[in-house]
Amino acid sequence: MSSSAQIGVTGLAVMGRNLARNFARNGYAVALHNRTAARTHALVEEFGSEGDFVATETAKEFVAALERPRRLVIMVKAGEPTDAVIQEFAPLLEPGDMIIDGGNAHFADTRRRERDLREQGIHFVGAGISGGEEGALHGPSIMPGGPVESYDSLGPMLEKISAKAADGAPCVTHVGPDGAGHFVKMVHNGIEYADMQLIGEAYQLLRDVAGYSPAQIADIFRTWNTGRLDSYLIEITAEVLSHVDAATGEPFVDVVQDQAEQKGTGRWTVQIALDLGVPVSGIAEAVFARSLSGHSALREASRGLAGPTASALSESEASAFADQVEQALYASKIVSYTQGFHEISAGSAEYDWNIDLGAVASIWRGGCIIRAAFLDRIRAAYDARADLPSLLSDDTFAQEIGAAQDDWRAVLVAAVQQGVPTPGFAAALAYYDALRAERLPAALTQGQRDFFGAHTYRRTDREGSFHTLWGGDRSEVSG
Repeated sequence: MSSSAQIGVTGLAVMGRNLARNFARNGYAVALHNRTAARTHALVEEFGSEGDFVATETAKEFVAALERPRRLVIMVKAGEPTDAVIQEFAPLLEPGDMIIDGGNAHFADTRRRERDLREQGIHFVGAGISGGEEGALHGPSIMPGGPVESYDSLGPMLEKISAKAADGAPCVTHVGPDGAGHFVKMVHNGIEYADMQLIGEAYQLLRDVAGYSPAQIADIFRTWNTGRLDSYLIEITAEVLSHVDAATGEPFVDVVQDQAEQKGTGRWTVQIALDLGVPVSGIAEAVFARSLSGHSALREASRGLAGPTASALSESEASAFADQVEQALYASKIVSYTQGFHEISAGSAEYDWNIDLGAVASIWRGGCIIRAAFLDRIRAAYDARADLPSLLSDDTFAQEIGAAQDDWRAVLVAAVQQGVPTPGFAAALAYYDALRAERLPAALTQGQRDFFGAHTYRRTDREGSFHTLWGGDRSEVSG
């Protein structure tokens, strides 16, 4: 078999198949491999007219079909299946070849794999890919990490198949060394969790407080999508809410169980944030909200708990409330992105990745699930000031969230009075208030810790650490 393929894809489930087709559609010869050869041949039979595919049945055939330096894309389940594929192919490769993991791997696994393969002279690229099956086919947002030398060869190919932002820029960049790409994809997914939770809370408020039907709420979301909330998730929310179930004639959203699943990346985002000491409370509440939704027995046992008596709004009151919900949603979304970019910044510092936050915002403008119009402004904020400590430190975002805060607070008051759970909105506002507060109760916390555990504390008026003799004369001694 001649070494004619410029890139190869192993793992031809929906994402792998569509990514392979994307490469072929863009003029690249693509070697194909799957554990079940029938899937490989089915792809060629159905989509062979789209480009140049080289079907292979064995690992040796697959590697032999690739030109040097070999570029081998793995699209299999994260964890042990990925390790198994690497162990199968790595012995067949030569120094300078590269393995690209396009799955949702944990960045720590990517760091380990990159280190181990580097010792064999093989480049390992952990590439976060966002956009779902449609994005994989038509142009995803791609977040590759790994050795910078690998990007010299791989980068132009990824740029060609990636989504393009409104200004034509490809939605891909070399994020940083080893696990940087998968780390950024992890945080992307954490922001996605928060975004979806906030949209869900907005929907429930519009339904349970304002009294709108799903079809009416769909129209409200369509209107929002023409303004500053313009985003993919807002767009598809309107589509879901307007859909009618064919079997029952009821709104689709009313015949779907209210138990959301999760694959783990949102949970990873929160776990790693805890390790880094970064507050991502909005993302955490989104993860916990999905978890709570799945505890059906607990929820069923709690149905009889007392709650407030709901009161209906007039048509004009409902319209005014919808405007307030838009303000609360926008402000809370800014906080979610603020927390996500803070975690990326902290991870970059911890692992010496030197991630360009403006570049990350830029490649999220197209293809990915959290693509949104205001990412252009996030990019501009970081481009103007690379050391920006927080998006809320940017004058424009600070002014917008300041203008929204009264309505934001009013929405939460209404939610509490009507008994509508809004953990995402509430966590976002608490984060905002905590940042702007002159003093936090952590001073009391430090006193408590010193009382029961002699953990010491620091003073505001002089340097050093101190301890109060709580069980004695309560004099203060140096810590």
